[in-house]
Amino acid sequence: MKTPESVVIAGASVAGLSVAETLRREGFTGRITMIGEEKHLPYDRPPLSKEILSGKWPRERASLREPSAIDALGLDLRLGVRATGLDDQARRVRLSDETAVDYDELVIATGARARCLPGAEGIAGVHVLRTLDDALALRVQLQTSKRLVVVGAGFLGAEAASVATLGGTEATLVSDIPAPLADVLGPELGSMLVDVHMAHGVKILAGTGVRELRVDGGRTRGVRLADGRDVHADAVLVAIGSVPNVDWLAGSGVGTGNGVVCDRYCQAAPGVWAAGDVASWEHIGFGERLRIEHRTNAVEQGMAVARNILAGDERKPFTPIPYIWSDQYDLKIQIYGLSRGAEGFAVTEGGIDERSLLALYNRNGVVRAAVGVNKIRATHQARALIAKNTPWTEVVRSR
Repeated sequence: MKTPESVVIAGASVAGLSVAETLRREGFTGRITMIGEEKHLPYDRPPLSKEILSGKWPRERASLREPSAIDALGLDLRLGVRATGLDDQARRVRLSDETAVDYDELVIATGARARCLPGAEGIAGVHVLRTLDDALALRVQLQTSKRLVVVGAGFLGAEAASVATLGGTEATLVSDIPAPLADVLGPELGSMLVDVHMAHGVKILAGTGVRELRVDGGRTRGVRLADGRDVHADAVLVAIGSVPNVDWLAGSGVGTGNGVVCDRYCQAAPGVWAAGDVASWEHIGFGERLRIEHRTNAVEQGMAVARNILAGDERKPFTPIPYIWSDQYDLKIQIYGLSRGAEGFAVTEGGIDERSLLALYNRNGVVRAAVGVNKIRATHQARALIAKNTPWTEVVRSR
């Protein structure tokens, strides 16, 4: 295989930066063009719903690298410009400034955008939390808002609710599932998180969705729930998931669905790869297609893609043990593996009442995930149980 002379990275994201840094570290000396829709240099997203939102960090601290480190990569960096189309036969990416850039290899790292409620566009006081600018706008809002409604009880919604209430804003968490993160962690730990949030003053309205926003004079006044109840607020955060940024690929030969459809090597088409939140790839270790929206995966996948671009016939499947973390109040929640859809659950260290524990999850007769709450070392050690496909019977027998 001929070594590529030019690589285009669509997305100045964590994954995109990981690709660029790995290419240079592995000795690639060709042209690397990085295209970023935002005007910011690549930044870290996990702090947006925590340190940036709370004001503990200045905006500059979210940057992944100093400008000098980005300069040292020798990139053709195009910020404030987005990819608008792809001609995969000509190997050319069209851009929003009406220019185009050719490539030998293209990495799609365009991530995802926040999903919003219908009719919410342009309504004052309605926020999403996906970008640095989103976090800064919500931070300003929380300085004057007395009541915040958070629609959605995933990691983002739960973290934002905890920041808001600690900052003195009355927060209400609305979820169509029984408890925050219950679909990921299961009912036992979901109930524990309900107790934690309520102990800090967050109101939990679970098991009901939002029918519509309440609006007066172009500004939100809260939400109306599916069961007819009104929840009054002067700010609403919509945290109901995301949509992969794949619209610009329409008409190309790159398959899309729930993200860019890739093989086990994270390749989507000849000369086209994907990494980060936008990539849907075959995880041969778990035997299913995954799309993971978390920082660790973005970094690792970017590295894997860069190495596969340079490896030719020696490329390797991408088979990580997924890792997620969340900070809520004094709880450090860590997840290795895939806990969603588990068939069994067992606390093997600590206890739920103590709010310090290690829990293992079973699927298809093997340990599929480990969740730790304030058990950093034990949770990291449990990663090996997932990697080895440890039989569930061994875990149960050892208790």
